[in-house]
Amino acid sequence: TSDQHSERTGQRMKDPYASLGLKKTATDAEIKVAFRKLTRKLHPDLHPGDAKAEEAFKEISVANDLLGDPEKRRRFDAGEIDASGAEVPARQFYRDYAQQPGTGYRPNARAEAPDMDDFFADFMRSGGQSRAQGQMRGADARYSLQVRFLDAARGAKLPITLPDGSTLTVTLPAGCEDGQTLRLRGKGGAGHGDAPAGDALVTISVAPHPVYSRIGDDIFITLPITLDEAVLGGKVTAPTLGGAVSVTIPKGASSGQTLRLRGRGVVRAGAAKGDQLIDLRIVAPPVIDADLADFMQNWRKSHAYDPRKAMFEEGLE
Repeated sequence: TSDQHSERTGQRMKDPYASLGLKKTATDAEIKVAFRKLTRKLHPDLHPGDAKAEEAFKEISVANDLLGDPEKRRRFDAGEIDASGAEVPARQFYRDYAQQPGTGYRPNARAEAPDMDDFFADFMRSGGQSRAQGQMRGADARYSLQVRFLDAARGAKLPITLPDGSTLTVTLPAGCEDGQTLRLRGKGGAGHGDAPAGDALVTISVAPHPVYSRIGDDIFITLPITLDEAVLGGKVTAPTLGGAVSVTIPKGASSGQTLRLRGRGVVRAGAAKGDQLIDLRIVAPPVIDADLADFMQNWRKSHAYDPRKAMFEEGLE
């Protein structure tokens, strides 16, 4: 098994399912959700200088790289690779060992009878031909990249400076999410012999934005409006990912009221467009002058109302 192989090589690695807090029966969606939750908890940017948090983040990144790739997960479950993604050596038959010099092995005289050890050994050799010829795929390289909120939402091309000083360009697809890992084929370590290079795995950390927040493919903003805009209604301008748009404020709007702009959220390839939700917040004038104060005093005398009445009636029952 993969655990036995890790023990033999002196590199006992934690089971990737355990690293993500999952069972072996977890679905692909459950793996994705678990990794996102742990990324938000353990990302090194949230724990500067914390070596344990950094090590834990590396552990879940390795686990996600393995289980998030259907083919790698299949091979791990089948015992073909270990928890690090390394190949598990093919089974060595007794005859392979016995025929080595100095073992005193004597060939069996019944040459005419087919030997099953020879049959399976030949089969395994043909399947492992690349290893026998000294070929091995290059190691995957892992990187973390913090990106701007708008770059992740809109898509962008960004450079990564590698340890050797060279740069690698990462193409962020529109709608890239926090904790998402991008795979750059052939950008990892060089392969041995004629084997291909490994891949570069880039885990994305999306920086918060002062205006926008995101849940799924929907974008949320809080839009300040004036007292007169709330009372009288009207058209105001609001920011969106695609630029400024005109928004109609209904007459008598209240703080906490939400407006929805269809299709103004995140746009990802192959997915329905998200929406932008606008949370209204009434902001009082920076200075309350005498005219406004007098008007409100007179208005209150004949139009007083209690917006908290229902709260107390329901909250104190």
